[in-house]
Amino acid sequence: MTITRLDPAGLHATPGYHHVTVVEAGRTAYLAGQCPLDADGRLVGPGDLAAQVGQVVANALLALDGAGAAPDDVVRSVVYVRSADRADLAAAWQRLLDSPLAPAFTTASTLLGVAQLGFSGQLVEVDLTAALPPAV
Repeated sequence: MTITRLDPAGLHATPGYHHVTVVEAGRTAYLAGQCPLDADGRLVGPGDLAAQVGQVVANALLALDGAGAAPDDVVRSVVYVRSADRADLAAAWQRLLDSPLAPAFTTASTLLGVAQLGFSGQLVEVDLTAALPPAV
C-alpha cells in the first residue's frame, strides 16, 4: 500500500496537513465520528474541550486498531468543534497535533466549527478514513 500526500503548486501553505492524499490500495476503513464518550457511553469532561479531545483520541486509536490500522494509515480527517470561536478551534487542533493520533492529521484534513453535535454537552468529534493493506 502506498499513501502519497501532496500540496500542488498554487495552493496555500498549510499548518501541517496536505491538500491531497492519494492511496494506492484496495481496502478502506471508514470510522464513525469518534465522540468523547467512555466505554460505558458517558460523556467525558463536560465543558472541558481538552478532556474531550483526549477521550476522542483514545477512542479513535481503539477504533483504528480494531480495523487493523494506525494513525499513519489515515487518509482523510474531519474535526468538528462545537464553537464559532477561532481560539477553540485552534486549541482543539493543537491538542490533536500533540496527541498520539497526530499522524492522522498530516493528511487531507478539515476543521469545522459547528453549532451542535450529537450528544448533549459534546464539544468535539473526529471522523477518520484509513487505507488498509490488502486482506491476507
